[in-house]
Amino acid sequence: MVDRTVTRADLAEAVFRKIGLSRTESAFLVETILEEICATIARGESVKISSFGSFLVRDKNERVGRNPKTGEEVPISPRRVAVFKPSNVMKDRILESHAKRRAPGAAPVEMLKAAE
Repeated sequence: MVDRTVTRADLAEAVFRKIGLSRTESAFLVETILEEICATIARGESVKISSFGSFLVRDKNERVGRNPKTGEEVPISPRRVAVFKPSNVMKDRILESHAKRRAPGAAPVEMLKAAE
């Protein structure tokens, strides 16, 4: 498995290579898109990107947690959290990529999906 993280600079470079904008314009475009996504989520709204997934805001209720070291109960206050839900297209691409890396004679993608 590849432990590589795609950065803003990587995204800007991809825009530069595929679309042909200047590097400065590509970086500005990527930054603008990410800022708009962040601002929308911060307002409590969802962001849905077709064939990719959705960024949602969820409300979490107050609950009791435990300090794993001491076992002491600690109240966890209610809060709002951002979550990502991948689309079915994204899930299928991940399953196909996983199936291709498996050894020959491995289970086909349909069998992997059925195991979910």
